[in-house]
Amino acid sequence: MVSRRDFFTGAAAMVGAGLVSRVGAASLPEAPMMDKAATQPPLAPPNGRPYNPVVTLNGWSLPWRMNNGVKEFHLVAEPVVREIAPGMKANLWGYNGQSPGPTIEVVEGDRVRIFVTNKLPEHTSVHWHGQRLPNGMDGVTGLTQPFIPSGKTFVYEFVAKRPGTFMYHPHGDEMVQMAMGMMGFWVTHPKDPGFMKVDRDFVFLLNNFDIEPGSYTPKIATMLEFNLFGFNSRVFPGIDPMVVRQNDRVRIRIGNLTMTNHPIHLHGHEFQVTGTDGGWTNPASRWPEVTTDVAVGQMRAVEFDATDLGDWAFHCHKSHHTMNAMGHGVPTMIGVDHRGVVEKINKLVPDYMVMGERGMGDMVQMEMPIPDNTLPMMGGQGPFGSVEMGGMFTVLKVRKDQKRGDYADPGWYKHPAGTVAYEWKGATPAPARNRSPGGKLMEPTKKPANVELNVRNPSGHDSHH
Repeated sequence: MVSRRDFFTGAAAMVGAGLVSRVGAASLPEAPMMDKAATQPPLAPPNGRPYNPVVTLNGWSLPWRMNNGVKEFHLVAEPVVREIAPGMKANLWGYNGQSPGPTIEVVEGDRVRIFVTNKLPEHTSVHWHGQRLPNGMDGVTGLTQPFIPSGKTFVYEFVAKRPGTFMYHPHGDEMVQMAMGMMGFWVTHPKDPGFMKVDRDFVFLLNNFDIEPGSYTPKIATMLEFNLFGFNSRVFPGIDPMVVRQNDRVRIRIGNLTMTNHPIHLHGHEFQVTGTDGGWTNPASRWPEVTTDVAVGQMRAVEFDATDLGDWAFHCHKSHHTMNAMGHGVPTMIGVDHRGVVEKINKLVPDYMVMGERGMGDMVQMEMPIPDNTLPMMGGQGPFGSVEMGGMFTVLKVRKDQKRGDYADPGWYKHPAGTVAYEWKGATPAPARNRSPGGKLMEPTKKPANVELNVRNPSGHDSHH
């Protein structure tokens, strides 16, 4: 992860009055680009009203310039190459060098002007998902605006009326462009920086892709059977951890532009849903949860106090969403004895391996060769071996000595003595069993006496019915 100093002195730091004087206040603002897949430091506001910035998991926030009191951003819709995880890249469409695009952060009441330049091979538009704005700025091609032709730049301008969690995405050739990764996060901060203040505020979008092993471009016509599910177009073990200090108040904002719902689950802590698509939830309506379902097109903000030290799993609870490069046609071979067959096959195919005879966990250890530009279904090494996860999975790392505002990875948690599950070495008693179907609760059903039945066909009906 780059330092805050490097971040603000690099190419992404084209913000404030310096940018306006260099380019000219009446001209198109520059479009910062990002070519790194790591989580970037929060973008502290260099001008305008103060706010508490968010951290985009494996992403970044888009700098702006001030022009006569208006915050001006420049989005470039373009083909990008996104590293899904080390060892695999994908040809996607996105914004400003990334997919998803950069997070846009503004303050309630800001007048915002967004320049959108189209470098795609086809037309596009941008819909500001969940925003209250003039109808002609809503971004639906044909209905509220003409499409943005390839090579042209359009301007959107509106006031960010209400604080909350939003998204942006195309509303032109939407199935193709969103399947190719065109989406981004938007956060409108409240006027009062002390309202609903938290110590750490993470944001990310949920993604799904169908990229066959060895290929680089998603199959855009896939409707349900995707083989890669990710947070911000990254899959485990390529997803960065969320690092917090003990007792931090933590908010995680999640946006879903995939084609299915995702029950997002946190280990070790309970949270409350404090925000939705419609804004902040009423405190009286909240209740503790460890899983919240994020449906298609929805946003959810959850909050909790990071009270318990450790490395806590955070993931989608659909088990096939925590695997990579899945093959949907793999037969279930659990319990099938391959021994005789394997001996015969090995005479013809010396490298043949039995798969799935005792479940799929042992496949992680096989180190089988895989095609170029793909990933194992399960991977990522933890302190005790393979984590056997992929896809929508990361770790919340809670540390006592993590400095305020420090997001650097502290390494694996050092468990106090006597707090790790261990193997039992003593004798194992025989299990007590009752052969009746209901144990001691119900007695077996007695066999009914033989009953003789006489059956006749109803009159007027064909005999074979």
